[in-house]
Amino acid sequence: MRIPSLSRPRSLAGQLFAMQAVLIAVVVAGYAFFTYVSDRRQAEEAAGRQAAAVARAVADSPSVRDAIRTPDPTAALQPYALRVMRDTGVDFVTIMDPGGIRWTHPNAHEIGQRFLGHTERALRGETFTETYTGTLGPSVRAVTPVAGAEGRIVGLVSAGIRVEAISERVRGQLTALLGVAAGALALGAIGTYVINARLRRHTHGMNAAELSRMHDYHQAALHAVREGLLMLDGQFRVALINDGGRELLGASGDVVGRSVADLGLPAPLTGALLASEPRVDEVHLTNDRVLVVNTSPVSGGERRGTVVTLRDVTELQSLMGELDSERGFTQALRSQAHEAANRLHTVVSLIELGRSREAVEFATAELELAQALTDQVVAAVSEPVLAALLLGKTAQANERGVELEVSQDSRLDDGVLPADLPSRELVTILGNLIDNAVDAAQGGVPARVTVAAYTEGGELVLRVSDTGPGVDPAQEDLVFQRGFSTKPAAAGPGGRGLGLALVRQAVHRQDGSLTVTQAPGGGAQFEVRLPLRPAPVPGGAA
Repeated sequence: MRIPSLSRPRSLAGQLFAMQAVLIAVVVAGYAFFTYVSDRRQAEEAAGRQAAAVARAVADSPSVRDAIRTPDPTAALQPYALRVMRDTGVDFVTIMDPGGIRWTHPNAHEIGQRFLGHTERALRGETFTETYTGTLGPSVRAVTPVAGAEGRIVGLVSAGIRVEAISERVRGQLTALLGVAAGALALGAIGTYVINARLRRHTHGMNAAELSRMHDYHQAALHAVREGLLMLDGQFRVALINDGGRELLGASGDVVGRSVADLGLPAPLTGALLASEPRVDEVHLTNDRVLVVNTSPVSGGERRGTVVTLRDVTELQSLMGELDSERGFTQALRSQAHEAANRLHTVVSLIELGRSREAVEFATAELELAQALTDQVVAAVSEPVLAALLLGKTAQANERGVELEVSQDSRLDDGVLPADLPSRELVTILGNLIDNAVDAAQGGVPARVTVAAYTEGGELVLRVSDTGPGVDPAQEDLVFQRGFSTKPAAAGPGGRGLGLALVRQAVHRQDGSLTVTQAPGGGAQFEVRLPLRPAPVPGGAA
């Protein structure tokens, strides 16, 4: 059985810190090595020049020439050589005869012994330097001839500095360099630690593998959700948008980096996205959809952006419209059942009082009135969905004291409407127009709503007029915007001002037109024209 390791991989910040620390150490070590090699070479060259200068100065000294001609050169030259060594800082000054036999040496026991090194070039009158291992160890030495009065070489002088002494000088410089490098490394490490500590806070301590995995999860979740997701930066530019967001907003092309104000969205929706305060379950309309918008600012001490979620409730809104219509039908049936019960009690009471003739007359009149209303609607509009809608809305309007009538020029037979014109769209359009007209006419004298439905020139015409106060010509374009209403605000996320906006949206989906004018008898008149597309011929054209 495999037991998972409890040790957590080093975080990305820790890996960066280790990498930077190693990089700084390698750079410092490389620089120190280069400096050591360079300084050693320069030190050896300087030691060679110093030794050559000392050797030539000794060889050119008249006292040295005079001492060489004496029977015992060592007696005069040894103290002189030791004094020159002390004054110039060289490690040895050796004066010898042309055969290489030493007259002087720092170690008196080596006097009289043969010089260890090369003298051929000096015997030819040349001064040269070399690195050679002699009695004092490896040294950088210079050898130069001592010329006599006749130009004949009467002796040789060698001055040198031990390599160990040169190395000690370089090591001293290198120690100082390493101290400075160590300080630089410490400062670099502290700076790197501070920067990476901030990086750890931003990455929440995650390492590279975890960040890569989070990115994969992020991308998968982003494109998997059907809801729209939109992220805006602090300047309200699109920083991120998923496939659902592009579809719901109708955004095409590359929108990342563009301002929300440049996306061509409806003004109310653009205002909601640009708002600094959060929005919760706000209903907004685009040309084709009903969207529920939620916004939440992203802040971390300062405003960093906004997260926006979008939900498509177009179908839900249509179903709610149908549900409202069904609820209206139910209320109308309940009201009619209540009225029918009252009328039935009246008939029963008349019979109990022995007024059978009056009971029959009363019942017959009520039946004729109800049948006349039904016959009027069905005769004008035999299309079942619209006929049922008109009957229900008539009952609702009567309860509110508004008379709803179907105009005499209405004519809409069953089967006229094409199959690609959904009945749901007709319910949304005509139902909202009638509701709006009843609201406007209620309380007026007379309170009347007139509905016309007919076909003309390949178009379905739906016209609803009322006897209300009408629409101000300056507001004819505003009445179709979501949120516009002359009534007090209603509770709920949708509020008022949604019905006419839904009508315009449904008309737009069917490529129709919607206009508002003043009704002949005062009030407002809304007219919808929807194109009737011919049904396709089965099998296509030959």
